[in-house]
Amino acid sequence: MGGPGGGPMGFGKSKAEIQMVPDTGVTFDDVAGCDGAKLELCEVVDFLKQPEAYTNNGCRIPRGVILDGPPGTGKTLLAKAVAGEAGVPFISISGSEFVEMFVGVGASRVRDIFGQAKKNAPCIIFIDEIDAVGRQRGAGFAGGNDEREQTVNQILVEMDGFDGNPGIITIAATNRVDILDQALLRPGRFDRKVTVDLPDFKGRTRILGVHSRGKPLEPDVDLEAISRRTPGYSGAQLENLMNEAAISAARLNKKTIGWDEIDRAVDRLMVGLEKKGGNPEQKSKEMVAYHEAGHAIVGALVPDYDQVQKISIVPRSNGAGGLTFFAPQEGRLETGMYSKQYLESQLAVALGGRLAEEIIYGEDRVTTGASNDIQQVANIAKRMVQEWGMSEKVGSVCLDESGGSPQFMGMGMLQGRTVWGDKIMTDVEDEIERLVNNSYIIAKEILLNNRELFEHLTQALMETEVVSAEEFQMMLVDFNAKAIDYQLIGKDKNREALPFKVLPDTF
Repeated sequence: MGGPGGGPMGFGKSKAEIQMVPDTGVTFDDVAGCDGAKLELCEVVDFLKQPEAYTNNGCRIPRGVILDGPPGTGKTLLAKAVAGEAGVPFISISGSEFVEMFVGVGASRVRDIFGQAKKNAPCIIFIDEIDAVGRQRGAGFAGGNDEREQTVNQILVEMDGFDGNPGIITIAATNRVDILDQALLRPGRFDRKVTVDLPDFKGRTRILGVHSRGKPLEPDVDLEAISRRTPGYSGAQLENLMNEAAISAARLNKKTIGWDEIDRAVDRLMVGLEKKGGNPEQKSKEMVAYHEAGHAIVGALVPDYDQVQKISIVPRSNGAGGLTFFAPQEGRLETGMYSKQYLESQLAVALGGRLAEEIIYGEDRVTTGASNDIQQVANIAKRMVQEWGMSEKVGSVCLDESGGSPQFMGMGMLQGRTVWGDKIMTDVEDEIERLVNNSYIIAKEILLNNRELFEHLTQALMETEVVSAEEFQMMLVDFNAKAIDYQLIGKDKNREALPFKVLPDTF
């Protein structure tokens, strides 16, 4: 009866097994790059090891901790480290395991898990990807009571209902905390929200040290240099980077991992694998070299922009014929704040590739190679005016209401949208055009004023296919690279009437 499932009532039993002695193999020493999160979780470990020290002072042990952060930052790894450090029974389950085709199975499994935990308190329950089951209730189109709602209701009752759950700490991980039910996030359920951010420079260096254990690195490999090349990388991406470098060395029958293998692994993860044979057509290769030289020279000579890291005309598997790598500043990445000066410089850099083609081959022989650059220009200029209030004529008004958190299950669909008049939308179009026109002039004057450097860099790319940051900096010094008065062009309204042609496919 019931077949191999163990009877008809077996559906309500949890698939998770309780580990009385949690042998996760992970401690806080194995987790690097998230010191703030580790500090808060150390208190949780202390609660579990000596609860009497806190209860004697009238403290209430936190019921739950929710780990929030981008994918790959180490949320699951931190939960394993908490279990390994605390040495208490540990139950791990994924949020998707609560959802079944049979109504009530999810709630039954929640009761079963918390029932096992109460018998073995103090205990840790870890729910990975809780957003699969803990989403906002009452958001369905028909307003019905579906399986997920019953499951999250049961979680709410078990965490802080009439009985409560003394001695049980629930740790949950998600990268979509914005869509979780608000009742889950209140004090008494998930008391603490621990944000696990992307690591900074020092954090990346320590993470690389962790993932370099057991790998025979050559003496010239500098982990700090790798960390500078990988801003914005998560812990999982850094682990993958070192693994790719080790695979590359093994493919070459090398017993050690050198800087060349790591450099190729960084490029491969960023832009894809190199195509074998390169670019066989000389004319096409030359056009790509001019295009990338235009990006690099404009990027080096506009103010408040990122440093050129590498220039390459080696074609990639993702379809890119060449690439100019820029090293983003750590402060900009961490804060997510970009100045108007930086964004205007970014517009000029994006137009530099197409302008290089136009200067060398003429307006009638430009190619579609700059299509992605032109899309980037239109998007940045539009957001500067419509979202970020970076236009004196339009003012500090957000005209784009499509941003923000995504709609979920019909939420937000009934909210009214502001309808703006023709005058202000005409001003928006004029300001977008002015921003692009000014950036066009800036990029063109930079390239024309540095024509010798432009030609020399192109020839160097034709010969070696790759120019490093150090080689490019020497070229800037040797040719006495000349910048222009950016503020004068950006503020002089009469410069808009100068004869130049705006690319027809910019908008």
